[in-house]
Amino acid sequence: MTTVSSNSEHTFTKHPRDSITLLAGLGVEGDTHAGVTVQHRSRVAQDPTQPNLRQVHLIHEELFDEVAGHGHAVRPGDLGENITTRGIDLLALPTGTLLRLGEGGALLEITGLRNPCLQIDAFQDGLLKQVVGHDPETGEVVRRAGVMSVVREGGVVRPGDTIHVKLPDGPHVPLERV
Repeated sequence: MTTVSSNSEHTFTKHPRDSITLLAGLGVEGDTHAGVTVQHRSRVAQDPTQPNLRQVHLIHEELFDEVAGHGHAVRPGDLGENITTRGIDLLALPTGTLLRLGEGGALLEITGLRNPCLQIDAFQDGLLKQVVGHDPETGEVVRRAGVMSVVREGGVVRPGDTIHVKLPDGPHVPLERV
């Protein structure tokens, strides 16, 4: 992983840190989105009792390179992610994939795709259409703004830590928005 970020306030971006502590069943210690139940404002308004399947947000740094080609300057933490990766095709992972972070450290379970919102365009005009589009063959919505996960085992995570990917058994279920 390249960067870890958090923010204790409900703002769009998160701040890069020297480390973050992941807490089992909760998320990033001190982060505004940590909790057993959903913490995202729009989801709290819908149903504050729903489980928090969006405890930790991961995004692939390669996306920043792609959007830069369309005139957008995006840095780690800018899109609200807690962990920025490089070299892992996060969007192709199936639901239930486990990510072991660091040496014997934290364990995340991928729950689904981030569903980007209009705040992305408030951050940088036109960026939303770079991270959400449509498949030219099927017309289905394609979300590229990272994946969401829950913390199965806690631990301290730092920039430069390795990420080990373990795919789930059986038929793989493609990621859906959560």
